[in-house]
Formats: sequence, C-alpha cells, structure tokens
Amino acid sequence: MNFTKVHSLGNDFVVLDENNIPVISEKEAFVRQICKRHTGVGGDGLLFIATREKSKDNFDLRIFNADGTEPAMSGSGLRCASAFLYHKKKISSKRIILNTTLGSRECEIIDQKNNWFQIKIEMGTPEFTSQEIPFDDGSFHDKVVDYPLSISKKAFPITLVSLGNPHCVMFFDRFPARIELQQLAYEIEFHPFFPKKTNIEFTRVLNEKEIEVLFWERGVGETLSSGSGSCAAAVASILKDLTEHTVSVKTSMGTTTVEWNEEKVHQTGSAQIVFDGKYLTP
Repeated sequence: MNFTKVHSLGNDFVVLDENNIPVISEKEAFVRQICKRHTGVGGDGLLFIATREKSKDNFDLRIFNADGTEPAMSGSGLRCASAFLYHKKKISSKRIILNTTLGSRECEIIDQKNNWFQIKIEMGTPEFTSQEIPFDDGSFHDKVVDYPLSISKKAFPITLVSLGNPHCVMFFDRFPARIELQQLAYEIEFHPFFPKKTNIEFTRVLNEKEIEVLFWERGVGETLSSGSGSCAAAVASILKDLTEHTVSVKTSMGTTTVEWNEEKVHQTGSAQIVFDGKYLTP
C-alpha cells in the first residue's frame, strides 16, 4: 500500500489516496496500527483523500487522530493534504477545494520550494456557545471566557472556541514546567464538563501581534504544533482584546499567521513532504 508522509511544523500525517488502495473495512484499527511510532509508519494522524468524479481540484478528505478517532477539522491536515495533492500532480491549479465533514474548505498554495509548501487555508467561522463547543457545567453560556475551571482544587481561567472541534485556551505570563503542563492537559482533556473531550492550547501573549502556544490534542497528546489549535489560540486572544486581528502564532517548530475579522478564520503556514513509501499490510 503506497503512502506519503507529510508534516506541518512537526504535526505529522500519513496520507493515503483512497482511489489507489484496497478498501479498508476497519479504518479505526488500521489508523491506530499505521500511526504507531515504533511498529508502524508513525504519525499524529492519518488523512484519507479521494477524488470526486468529474470534479477538478475538488477532493474528499477524512481526518483521523492516531488513536483512531475522527475529528471534524485539522488545519495542519488541510495543509498536508494540499501539499500531497500538488506533490502527486493531482491538481491543475494552486487552489484546491477539500470537502470535510464540516463542509468544503478552500486552500491555496502560495509558495513552493522543492518539497516545501506555504499554504493558506480557510478554517471556517468559530463558534463560542457552550452547546457548540460542547461544554456542560449544567448552565448555558453564550461565550466561555475566563471561566474558572477547577483542577486539583485550583481554579484555572479558560476560554473556549470551536472550529468544528473543541479547544480550551489557557493564558500564562510564563509557562509552567512541562510535566505540570502534561498533567494539567490530561486532566482537562478528560474533564467531565467536556462531553467530547477537548484540545488544549497553553498560550503566552508576546505582544499585540504575536503569541506563543504549546499544544495538547485530544486523542493524540502533546504535539509540536496544531493548525486548528493555533487558530483557536489566536481567536481567543483577539476575543479577549489581547491582540490585533492578524496574529503570528509561534510554535516549537515555526510560525503560522492567523487572520480573523469576526467571520471566517484563515491561516497561512507551511507543509513539507517527508517521503513516499510502501506499507506492507498484515
């Protein structure tokens, strides 16, 4: 089975062209197997891409986390899928429509150097109500901003954003130690107030145009970057009037740019083809 390994600032995916592989009946189990770091190809997730009949530059995209769960959206996944399609010469222009479970998303390749791509993606319109997140503490919230979430008898202010998947954004003047962040992230991901679990973004505002973010993805754990997580952290920063409406998001592997003018969110960042390979299925 042919595959391609692609990453966006360290958020890495195995990419499969469903038109050219055998039918996989149990996708969740297959994803868990191939995404294992030591016994599989390794990846934070897997992307299934399928060509739509008689549709140029229009593709179906399904996104899976490494644990086999299927999130509705992934910004890094959109960029990696776009890079894969251009790398494989499956598109006739630099504008691509990717059809996800949330609807179509337009992606544009704005620069390329060999196997490296700079890509602008549409991330949709953020949602904020407690029902849309979802977040359930027994009450309805029009917006959840600086909500005091109790973890280990200590209250942490959280701000929530949905971009098709739930995000819990936490702001710090100085990041706690890594082991403390990991424990905190794990407890928040599985907190009973989040019925579908949540992603967590540990965020530090550097100035009105720039933030720094550390990521924890539900179903994956700690990741080097996250496209939707970067967007959520930027939107939360804008919502709290901490930054301007165009924000540079610094991750451990590089920077993306997020734009939000109270309608659709757009993000510009990189994706890189790592290698093509053949997976020898059992």
